[in-house]
Amino acid sequence: MSQAEKASRFADLHQKGNPVVLYNIWDAGGAQALAKAGAPAVATGSWSMAAAHGYGDGEALPLDFFLNIVERICASVDLPVTVDFEGGYATEPAEVAQNARKMIRAGAIGINFEDRIVKGEGLHSIEAQAARIRAIKAAAADEGVPLFLNARTDLFLGTDPSTHESSLAEAQEREAAYAEAGADCFFIPGLTETALISRVVDAATLPVNVMMIGDLTSVKDVAALGVSRASFGPAPFIQFLADFKKAYAGVVS
Repeated sequence: MSQAEKASRFADLHQKGNPVVLYNIWDAGGAQALAKAGAPAVATGSWSMAAAHGYGDGEALPLDFFLNIVERICASVDLPVTVDFEGGYATEPAEVAQNARKMIRAGAIGINFEDRIVKGEGLHSIEAQAARIRAIKAAAADEGVPLFLNARTDLFLGTDPSTHESSLAEAQEREAAYAEAGADCFFIPGLTETALISRVVDAATLPVNVMMIGDLTSVKDVAALGVSRASFGPAPFIQFLADFKKAYAGVVS
């Protein structure tokens, strides 16, 4: 299957009310395990990938090393692979676009792309983030791959839940702008209030992605909200480490 075919197949998996489930991995072994389990696609998690190699989150994993891991993951399975690209390892649109080209050439057919200012404070302005999205999509077109861009907003992740409803209007504004810039999906990690998720879904023109954390424990339940994608972020890696330590304790006890 060509890279373009994988990208098209991945896009088709995003169905409102029947979300694609992405159980995030961090290496080729995890990708192969998912393929054997029947998963239709593979997604990395930035926190997990960095931690698995002794780095912190937030683009601390060196880009060249990151690309090597992505390339190995993509070569290890005949499935669509989407990569957590964080903030693109750059600020300016042209530099972000060049890094996206490297992701495509490593085999990725999709990326998560966040609006948080990595290693800074706050979020990129709506206009700035939209320009960055447009640059990535233009680069992907030049590469001949319909890169599936999951536009993540960090309005909700790690914030006080009491502020979430007041942030909803900005989230909807960002979704509209990111859609106009060419994004393919809208990611709202940290938003776990079902009533608010429903409002985002109802107003969005893009498929909506939620992260299965906190009160979001059932894929069936989030499917009923109309989401198109359910991902698990660092949870699989955290569970893996817990199981690993428990197994070791059982051996030495």
